Amino acid sequence: MIVANPIYDIVFKYLMEDERIARTILSALLKQEVVEVHMRRNEYSDRSRKSLSIFRIDFGATIRKADGSRQTILIEIQKTWVDSELLRFRQYLGTQYGNKENMVPDTEPGIANPLKLGRRSHALPMVAVYLLGHTVRNIDAPVVYVNHQVYDYDDNLVEEGIHNPFVESLTHNSIIVQIPRLHGKINNRLDKVLSIFDQTHAIGNNSQTVDIDPSVYGDDADMEPIMRRLMEATCDSDVRRAMDVEDEFFSVIKNMETDLIAKDMQITERNAAVKKAEERQAQAEERQAQAEERQAQAEERQAQAEERQAQAEEHAKQIMRSSVIALLKQKMSVDAIANILGIDVAIVKQIESE
Repeated sequence: MIVANPIYDIVFKYLMEDERIARTILSALLKQEVVEVHMRRNEYSDRSRKSLSIFRIDFGATIRKADGSRQTILIEIQKTWVDSELLRFRQYLGTQYGNKENMVPDTEPGIANPLKLGRRSHALPMVAVYLLGHTVRNIDAPVVYVNHQVYDYDDNLVEEGIHNPFVESLTHNSIIVQIPRLHGKINNRLDKVLSIFDQTHAIGNNSQTVDIDPSVYGDDADMEPIMRRLMEATCDSDVRRAMDVEDEFFSVIKNMETDLIAKDMQITERNAAVKKAEERQAQAEERQAQAEERQAQAEERQAQAEERQAQAEEHAKQIMRSSVIALLKQKMSVDAIANILGIDVAIVKQIESE
């Protein structure tokens, strides 16, 4: 069966606007029964496709818990095909935490406000769902759940009483879906629901449609509306035009990324050349420094040799002078002393006259 590809934002939105389909998909993701869901008014999709590469939809949902009780939660779905949107994800989370519309009054009376009497309020528990068109490094599982836990000082898991407004208002759980890792294997309910996103079903070079075998879903009453809705999307002219716009947008993004990669390679090559030149310069300067150090050492050795020579000459001069004086005291003639010591007569006479 040829149907519209739900990786497109417009097709995904078209799906999720159907309340039953939204309950089916969200129930599978949450692994809890979603008994009621409505799309919240603050949708942050980018219709112009001029800058943002993230598509967002917020839901208010009522889930049936294991004990049969019901709880209202906020579900935010963010979908992107660009692997550099972490900051935008964080910014949007901050927006949701700061949104007063996500606050609800407590069922029990609160402490009276000195300015205005009223009840205390708390934030709706929030689940962030990330549908990624890229993989998250080395995480092989197509779907991962990031659930917060509560521990005491000794790292013991605390389970009693943690489901309270204070804890759930300040933390949230996350579900990360890596669409490229969906490879057609259906092992559980979530695999079956997410199989509509499996891009191995894409038809040739036309990513706008996928060929899905409806027999895989058998008599699954919840999957039949999804397949019908996707088939309807292929016949909707507005949806087709929006898909063309998305293709054009991501084509521009791809070309920009190609240009950036080429520029990065050029920068890398230039940086490598500069680094190599700097290394050669550093090596030359080091060799020059070593040569200058050897020259300085040689000059120091020469100076030390000259100093020792001067000391030796001074020592010999002192010995000769002492010898002349000693021989003069013995009444030896100047000529005899000069002859014995092998020095000039004038030197002997000079010492004698001192």
